[in-house]
Parts: sequence; C-alpha cells; structure tokens
Amino acid sequence: MLPTPLLFRGAPGSPYTQKMLSLLRYRQIPYRILQGFPGGDELPRPKVQLIPTFFLPDERGEIEAVVDSTPLIRRFEEAFEPRSVIPSDPVIAFIDYLLEDYADEWLTKPMFHYRWYYEADVEQAGDLLPRFRGMVAPEEQMQAAGKFIQERQISRLYVVGSNDTTAPVIEESYSRFLACFQAHLEQHPFLMGARPGASDFGAYGQLSQLTMIDPTPRAVTLRESPRVFGWVTIVNDLTGLEVDEDGWISRDEFPETLRALLGEVGRVYVPQMLANAKAIDGGADRVETTIEGKPWVQQPFPYQAKCLQWVRQEYVRLDEEDRRVVDGILEGTGCERLFDKPT
Repeated sequence: MLPTPLLFRGAPGSPYTQKMLSLLRYRQIPYRILQGFPGGDELPRPKVQLIPTFFLPDERGEIEAVVDSTPLIRRFEEAFEPRSVIPSDPVIAFIDYLLEDYADEWLTKPMFHYRWYYEADVEQAGDLLPRFRGMVAPEEQMQAAGKFIQERQISRLYVVGSNDTTAPVIEESYSRFLACFQAHLEQHPFLMGARPGASDFGAYGQLSQLTMIDPTPRAVTLRESPRVFGWVTIVNDLTGLEVDEDGWISRDEFPETLRALLGEVGRVYVPQMLANAKAIDGGADRVETTIEGKPWVQQPFPYQAKCLQWVRQEYVRLDEEDRRVVDGILEGTGCERLFDKPT
C-alpha cells in the first residue's frame, strides 16, 4: 500500500496531470494536488522538471519525486486493488498498453501543435497558463510570465515534431482519430469496452486540452465529433461510475471499430516511432520519413526510443498463444511493423 492522500504537483494545462487526475478520481484514490511548478517548499524535485510529479516513498521509506504516468499507473495497480484500469486478459492488456502509448506519444503532437502553432491559441495559452500556476501576482508579472511561456514552448515544438512540414500530417491525423473514436463510441462507452482502461485516461489527458482549453482544436472537435467532446466531459470525473467486472472488450469478439483505430495508429505513430528509433540508433541529428504520403521531419527524441523498447518488451512478455492472438488482431493495421524481426 501507499499512504493516502497521494500528494502530487500538477496544473490544469498539463495533459498528463489531467490523465492522472481523472484516473485517481475513477479509482477513488484520495489525493492532494499542489498547483504549478516548484516554489517555496522543501519537497524533492525530479531530475527533469515535469508535471505531474508525485511524491512517493522509495524502498527506504524516504520521499522521492516520481514522474512518468505509465509506470505510475502500474504502481498504483499494485498498491490499490479496486477499479483496476489494466484489463485482466493479457491480450487486451497489451492492446490497452499500445493505445496508451499512442495517446501519450502521438496524440500529444496535435495537443502541442494546436496550442503553439496558431496565433489565437498561442495568445490564449499565454494568458491562461501563468494563471493556472497561481492567481495572486501583479498583472505585469502575469503578462511577463505568459510571454516567457509562449517563447519557451514555441522554441520546443521540435520535441513533438510540430513544424510547417509536419502540420498537415498532424492535423489530418487528429481528424481521422476523431472519426475512428466516434465510430467506436457509438458501440462502446470506452476504448476498453464497458469500463475504462489506461488507454482511456491517456486519450482523455490529451483531449482535455484539445477540447476544453485551446480554441482551434476545440472548434475542430465540436465540428467533427460532438460525441468525443461529450465523452471528454464525462471522463473528467468517473468517481461514481459503477464498474462491471466483466466489462472489458473480448479477444474473441474484438471490435472492428477498435481495429480501425489501430489502423490509424499504424498509419502515423508506427512510422514516426520507427524512424525516430532508427535516427537515434544511427546517431543522426534529423528524423526523416513519410507518413500518409507526406514528409515528416523532426529532431530525434530519445525518450520515444525508450517508449518503443517498452512496447516491444510488453509484446515479448506475452506467452506464445497470447502473442499469436495479438498478431492476429494487429495484422493489416500497420502496427505489426513494430515487432518485425530485422532482416
């Protein structure tokens, strides 16, 4: 067990904060959140200043700063039993893991792209984000902080690959995602069926910003998929959701709507992840590939190379029969390329 309430630092404008907040509410795990980045306290700081940052006991019982939502979700699975977000079937759990990584590592691209690429979104973010960190400050200080955040974040768009070359790829992929997700929601309330998995909260985290904060993607979502917009509003707080213990999707009746979404994963996430890993392995200073017939160019991102390794490790952990079933589900989606043996 972990001591509760869980203490962590986060912010409304952080998709990963919203991912974990929604998950904690659904799992009915008590928490206490500190808004914004460090300042005026003696809590430990992570090696990289990221939010959310959880303050949890290490093996010696000393408090340490912990980031990275995916392993945190698994740690909370071990510490708290009720209302699990990891499917009981290893096959479905693997699909859930893959879709969570797609949300964390690809859907974050439209999230950052829309926020920092269009003037209206940049201006609004500059106004809102400093105020999310704390209300009590002179207006001149808020305005200066907003300008600093704008310049810093725009200068870091290379991390997610948002630029003039990739903009059409990112925006078209977001529209296709909305169409795929809407079709799935016509038959299932969550990605993982009648109850949410980790991938649902991964998607929610990015969509919380795309639908609720930034004006351009908000308008896109409302125009193209009011159903997805409504889903985000609901998933914000699932504290009162009654959980059907048998509510996961089934390997034997795997939804075609979810297979279609995996096809979108195969179209965009897979070639970008493979090209990034190739660039990292080769020591290149530039990632270049083609996605949906359009050029994709960005700087290498070492963390995503690690993510690809972790996805492959999850695949290898499957036993032979479960891996065969996963291969059948992924066949023809493009996702199978993640696990191709080198030739």
